[in-house]
Amino acid sequence: MIRKCLFPAAGYGTRFLPATKSMPKEMMPIVNKPLIEYGVEEAIEAGMHDMCIVTGRGKYSLMDHFDKNYELEHQIQGTN
Repeated sequence: MIRKCLFPAAGYGTRFLPATKSMPKEMMPIVNKPLIEYGVEEAIEAGMHDMCIVTGRGKYSLMDHFDKNYELEHQIQGTN
């Protein structure tokens, strides 16, 4: 059974200019969340355990979106 998923997200997004000048196309909001999040959620529902997003240079918003900030989570839990 397939357990790994690869998301290619390394393009420049030139067909979506000027919208992609300030954010990667994968982070463009569709209804209430970024486009790539729909793909990740669907992969999880399909039973995928390992996922990899192949990005290009400067796509820090993509990394930041899926990154865990343990220090912030700890602070939020302490505020109750």
